[in-house]
Amino acid sequence: MADEGFAPPYKNPGDICMNRLTRRRALGALSLLPGAMATGMLPGTARAQAWPSQPVKLMVGSSPGGGTDAMARTVADKLGPALGTTVVVENRPGVSNTLAVDVVAKSTDGHALVMGVSTAHAIAPHLIRLAYDNERDVVPVVYVGAVPNVLVVAATAPYKTVAELVADARKQPGRLNYASSGNGSTQHIAGEMFEESTGITLNHVPYRGSAPALVDLMGGQVQLSFDTLASVLPHIKGGKLRALAVCSATRNEQLPGVPTLAEAGVKDVEMSAWYGIYMKAGMPKSVQQRVHDEVNKLLALPESRARLATFGADHQPMSQAQFQAFHVAENKRYADLIKRRNIKID
Repeated sequence: MADEGFAPPYKNPGDICMNRLTRRRALGALSLLPGAMATGMLPGTARAQAWPSQPVKLMVGSSPGGGTDAMARTVADKLGPALGTTVVVENRPGVSNTLAVDVVAKSTDGHALVMGVSTAHAIAPHLIRLAYDNERDVVPVVYVGAVPNVLVVAATAPYKTVAELVADARKQPGRLNYASSGNGSTQHIAGEMFEESTGITLNHVPYRGSAPALVDLMGGQVQLSFDTLASVLPHIKGGKLRALAVCSATRNEQLPGVPTLAEAGVKDVEMSAWYGIYMKAGMPKSVQQRVHDEVNKLLALPESRARLATFGADHQPMSQAQFQAFHVAENKRYADLIKRRNIKID
């Protein structure tokens, strides 16, 4: 049937009446086919009902084996069956975890998710020029959990407490080096917070990842780090590193005897690498809600909680609105710090 805007010419009014009558009858028949009407007139609803219609990619902005990758695989293993499809983890490391977000921001079929991390979604937007808009192109859907950063020194270092470390740093401003996995990482930003709170001066030494940074820390080339619990826990348990404090608001069950920085006398320094799933903006709300609900269900399972606990992750469920508010608050917190400290990426 031709569209009314492109109707063919007619020789007499009767032909026009017959054409309109035919259309009315056709539309009446079409009204008896809800699926056809939904597809033709409510494309958003149809997409929501059909999603997922193919395998789903869960993008990860770091290499296999890291904390973000572990978080993603904890979710992907059970999310696929819950959605009735396959969820494939795809690693796209680089540029502070933002390359993976870029894939989702520019996806066209709505079947790409990203295991977002604070580095990409709350820190990087204030330090580098992104190829997408962090606020308009992607949307926070479900909070997954957080892994606290830990102030660690080599097991052979003379410091047994945070107070001893700070006292030594005050005596010799600029002599102590702290390692990070790179500029703009949570380790780097935690070090900036620590300097601001204590009034000491440290030297930041960025590495290409946590592994080489920790090798030099254990070897004495650098004196301290604020790395994530997932990265340092094996070395703490192996006797190579000493944990002086956790950078979270409360103690972590993996290190129950280690105080928080606040308990150690250093205020206003809280740093955890938090994780959450983001989708392309504009996806139907029902699809977002489904992903939110299914992920929260699987994270509540005892085996999932046990797996998260192995790398020190804490999961406190949030509604999507709460996660979105958290996203906004974290962006403001880091933006303000970056501006105050005049932090730049060379």
